[in-house]
Amino acid sequence: MSQANIDAGPAIQRGTASWYGPGFHGRKTASGERFNSSDMTAAHRSLPFGTRLKVVNETNGRSVVVRVNDRGPFAHRRIIDLAKGPAQALGLTSEGTAYVSLHLLD
Repeated sequence: MSQANIDAGPAIQRGTASWYGPGFHGRKTASGERFNSSDMTAAHRSLPFGTRLKVVNETNGRSVVVRVNDRGPFAHRRIIDLAKGPAQALGLTSEGTAYVSLHLLD
């Protein structure tokens, strides 16, 4: 589920995305599965576990498809925390954050 050349509906949310990874690798997520920083997964405060989202970096146009498997983010009014894999695909690991839009696929 990397590059997202998938048609999706209108954005359900726009805001700042961040990423999390190395310190959480192997720990249990809120959904009960083990966190893998390379997986195309994300943490969202309220969307059901298993929800698939197209995440679009509004600055560079890159997009990925992720699956919600954790809760968060818990800092700075961010709307989604991405695993390192999707964060790299979106080009936000060096900056740490990016302005994104979230589009439901399910």
